[in-house]
Amino acid sequence: MSAQKKILLVEDDPKVCSFINKGLTEEGFDVTIALNGKQGLAFATSGSFDLLILDIMLPDTNGLEICSAVRKTNQLIPILFLTALGSAENIAHGLNTGADDYLVKPFKFIELIARINSLLRRSNTKNTNESKLIFDDIVLNDHTKTVKRNGVAISLTTTEFKLLYLFLNQPKRVLSRTQILESVWGVDFDMGTNVVDVYINYLRKKLEKNGEKRVIHTVIGMGYVLKEDDENTK
Repeated sequence: MSAQKKILLVEDDPKVCSFINKGLTEEGFDVTIALNGKQGLAFATSGSFDLLILDIMLPDTNGLEICSAVRKTNQLIPILFLTALGSAENIAHGLNTGADDYLVKPFKFIELIARINSLLRRSNTKNTNESKLIFDDIVLNDHTKTVKRNGVAISLTTTEFKLLYLFLNQPKRVLSRTQILESVWGVDFDMGTNVVDVYINYLRKKLEKNGEKRVIHTVIGMGYVLKEDDENTK
């Protein structure tokens, strides 16, 4: 039997917290609850969890601040935001702090479970005969979960790592947004946002931080591809 997954839930609404806690416990998760941001920050930065669920709107230390603090020392733990702010700008801001996914309130519990299971699947280490994937000057080590370009380490979030892993496994193949959503987010439907484009942009910025050439290109009307630059892509 697999080990029980530990989840930290940071939510200041007692009713919402009770609803989520009851459902997750019934699903077999080990849930730790924080009813305010300061307590949540203390738990998140000192405890050992498999996944964090953070409400963004907290009266003291908010979810964005907790996420940013966690990402300074832990790039791999999956983080799911709960938010009442469903605009594209607010969602993009949340993802930009290092979250892997979001869920807009109100939501159905079945959707929360689907997002959690998807994030946990993505965070599990894949069994592979080849631990290193190499393209040009990029080296990804799947065993140590590290990425280097020109010998310089690049810090990636869980989602960014999974995205790069997908491209490195299929160089020169054009991947549609739907294919990327299914492989990286574990869903085969349109999430209703430009989340793929947002994360492609995040990954590009990190890969090109020191002026390196672009290797993930847009194929207009089709998707994205990992390859050397040419005039048919951008």
